[in-house]
Amino acid sequence: MIVHKNPTCGCCSLWVDHVRAAGFTVEVRDHDNLHPIKERLGVPYGKGSCHTAEVGGYFVEGHVPAADIVRLLREKPQARGLAVPGMPAGSPGMELPDGRVQPYTVELIGRDGGTRAYARHGG
Repeated sequence: MIVHKNPTCGCCSLWVDHVRAAGFTVEVRDHDNLHPIKERLGVPYGKGSCHTAEVGGYFVEGHVPAADIVRLLREKPQARGLAVPGMPAGSPGMELPDGRVQPYTVELIGRDGGTRAYARHGG
């Protein structure tokens, strides 16, 4: 997995720790501007977050749980990748001290750029 992130992003580094703990080998690449990478990979406007990963021919945008990435790689859907828009509190890398998780949806981004719910967390 290659993770593209801003060099000063702390929650991105915590997410990298999360996916490494799940068994992924991760190469981190720091960038001052992630927009060209998101455009190259086809991350739809409005679905962005603070980091973008590449794994198995897919993009993984934002604080997607490792279990959902494992499922993606196992199922191999016809899609561009997964996205968790924004930075939901309690998602991997955005954990809260009290363990609360703001409800959020992992979206599957189709080849045509359309989205559908892939997994729901929290709540």
